[in-house]
Amino acid sequence: MDALTGLLDGPRARGAFLMRSVLTPPWSLRIQDEAPLTVVTMARGEGWVVTDAVGEPRDLRAAATPLHPGDVAIVRGPDPYTVADDPTTPPRVVIHPGQVSATPQGEELCEAMDLGVRTWGDGPDGPVVLLSGTYQMRGEVNQRLLRALPPLVRLPADAWNSSLVPLLEAEIGRDAPGQEVVLDRLLDLLLTTALRAWFARPEAEVPGGYDAQGDPVVGRALRRLHAEPARAWTVAGLAAASGVSRAALGRRFTALVGEPPMTYLTNLRLTLAADLLREPDATLGAVARRVGYGSPFALSAAFKRVRGMSPRDHRRGGAPPGAAAVRA
Repeated sequence: MDALTGLLDGPRARGAFLMRSVLTPPWSLRIQDEAPLTVVTMARGEGWVVTDAVGEPRDLRAAATPLHPGDVAIVRGPDPYTVADDPTTPPRVVIHPGQVSATPQGEELCEAMDLGVRTWGDGPDGPVVLLSGTYQMRGEVNQRLLRALPPLVRLPADAWNSSLVPLLEAEIGRDAPGQEVVLDRLLDLLLTTALRAWFARPEAEVPGGYDAQGDPVVGRALRRLHAEPARAWTVAGLAAASGVSRAALGRRFTALVGEPPMTYLTNLRLTLAADLLREPDATLGAVARRVGYGSPFALSAAFKRVRGMSPRDHRRGGAPPGAAAVRA
């Protein structure tokens, strides 16, 4: 497993909120649901994403990103943003936590705008079709990925030539046995495919460890860590396996990856543990052994210190008490 694979392997939607919105201009949706990550794509029509919806019209246009058919936008929460037909269109609908929709004055709209299975809008024949998928719990997306992303990523349709958008549109309105699982996996696939394409673009700020894969020393160390995360690594042992001195590895690894080797290993182990803890039959002791901790207590202590919550709370899908938002 390489560093980018480890980063993109994190998203695990579980009952994610997916919606097909059918809209007629002028339309404007103010999203303030505090979700950690949302994927938005235009299946039909045009739109804009505005991550800073305060200011004069010229300021709104400067903060806006266009969306054309097939484009994908990945919006990192929890800050609010607006999706609209024009950056200057005032919000007509506000989406609150729990995906509760209301007018700006507070009148609920969920029933009034219901158009059927996972479909919502102001009429079934609207010229704009917007698909959105929301990861609702922080534990579904690992923090390393969130830290690596800017507030908004836009991937143009011609940059990745994917058939996933029409497939998602075809599946999102179906009501069949197991459909929730199908949509969860489609959302994960859409997100990871889009991110892989985006990280390959020159404007992307790739996460620590990605460029370092090509370094003859640090790349070897990263591959060792990802291949055997449970091994009792020390900096000296990793340096010997990489063919350099301990001091040389420490300097070079920190410069290219952005953190020391053992810090990287801790975060890697806890990311793996976070995924394993979601498995229904996984015990804390078994997870601890698989990721390199000598006891459930040691894993719990590290998990709470780094992630701000206990493994049990993470398994339940909770967020750390008073957790600070992940911001740029």
